[in-house]
Amino acid sequence: MADQELTWSGAFARWDRRLFDAVAQRHWPGADRVLPRLGRAANHGVLWGGAAAAIAVFGSNGARKAAVRGVASLALASATINTVGKWSVRRPRPLLEGVPLTRQLATQPQTTSFPSGHSASAFAFATGVALASPGWGAVLAPVAASVAFSRVYTGVHYPSDVLVGASLGVAAGFVVRRLARDAQEARVVPGDERPAAGAPALPDGAGLTVVVNTGSGTAAAAGLDILRTRLPAAEVIECEGQELSAALAKAASRATVLGVCGGDGTVNAAATAALRAGVPLALFPGGTLNHFAMDFGLAGAEATCEAVAQGQAVRVGVGRFSPGPGGEPGYFLNNFSIGAYPELLGHRLRWAPRIGGGPAALLAAWRVLRSQRPVRLRLAGRPRSVWLLFAGNGTYHGTGPTPRRRDHLGEGLLDLRLVHGGGRPGPRLLAAAFTGPLSRSPIHVATRLRSLRIGDIPAGTPLAYDGEYAEAPTDLVLDELPDALTVYRPR
Repeated sequence: MADQELTWSGAFARWDRRLFDAVAQRHWPGADRVLPRLGRAANHGVLWGGAAAAIAVFGSNGARKAAVRGVASLALASATINTVGKWSVRRPRPLLEGVPLTRQLATQPQTTSFPSGHSASAFAFATGVALASPGWGAVLAPVAASVAFSRVYTGVHYPSDVLVGASLGVAAGFVVRRLARDAQEARVVPGDERPAAGAPALPDGAGLTVVVNTGSGTAAAAGLDILRTRLPAAEVIECEGQELSAALAKAASRATVLGVCGGDGTVNAAATAALRAGVPLALFPGGTLNHFAMDFGLAGAEATCEAVAQGQAVRVGVGRFSPGPGGEPGYFLNNFSIGAYPELLGHRLRWAPRIGGGPAALLAAWRVLRSQRPVRLRLAGRPRSVWLLFAGNGTYHGTGPTPRRRDHLGEGLLDLRLVHGGGRPGPRLLAAAFTGPLSRSPIHVATRLRSLRIGDIPAGTPLAYDGEYAEAPTDLVLDELPDALTVYRPR
């Protein structure tokens, strides 16, 4: 029996070495420049930390949960490999005979070979993300496979090391999903906003003018059908693109109630028009991202129709950013930012039409994390260097520099979060992502305030507000307008 086991073991080792030699001897066009760099980028999980940050910033609430599961899966796989795996099977690294010098790493790993930690981390992260968000998982899968293959290509692992490591990574992803199923899912509920006395009741919709962003897709079309059934006397204006702002301003100037159907960017434009005209806002969620509607407790168009018919509304706070004298102020219902996020957003908006949203987000994150410099400006009169300045309209739940969810919108305070400059942006943003609200550290500060003066902003610095992208003025003031906007919502 022992002789048979030795025979099988020897045969497997010979097969493993033959496959290793076959990879070493074959010419792979273009791979010499890409695969060694990709493998180095995955050292210590840096590549996957950057991917998690990109998904957290650009993705939906579900995508952010997927990124967290991916990081948790990576942590589980890495802990298992580096404790049990590496020390249970003390296999030496392959001899580099036959591996071209251009492929070999400048510094060879000193740990044992079996199993591959890089492969385990890559497949753990990709699996954890894919089980919660298949779309993002499809984007990450070829990257994870390339990282795993690079370990054989550069001569630091046998093929079996990579296969076992990848299998352990996949298993870690499923374990984390099983554990996550036991956790209680967070629910969005209406908060404690002050009721708006005197909001007009429009039983059949007469006096309501709704501007619909037809570019928002099927969600907007479904909301429009409900609106026409429940409030047949409402006026409906359909448009998209550059026509939206003008249509909203014109509708607000003559309507009793301004309605809007679209995503966060469209809702921001409608709120701006409603504020300037002094009319209430009726929100019919219909976009790809509906962060404001979710935090506000609006499940869909049916709830808004009920509130408009019965005259049920509340007053919410609005964030404002005002440039120097003579400048037109802007408003935000969700958040405002300067630094890494607007840079990421700009790259993604430029590349998404050509390569798709998911790949564009990852490419944008890679570009910004490699080349972004901190923004040097003045905050409340003091010079600062920041990787990211985030201001939320109301206090957000959760950790990190760009949290996602609020309890209510009637608090009347800005949720300010700063990631200090210095070091590299990737590690600092990732470290800040795991710190809580109202916290202070050498890396991250979170606090609440009513206003903040920002000065000496470098020319050409971008800013973002509610997913929109613009160039920042040299000086501006951020402040909160408590109870500034009346918005319909059923009690």
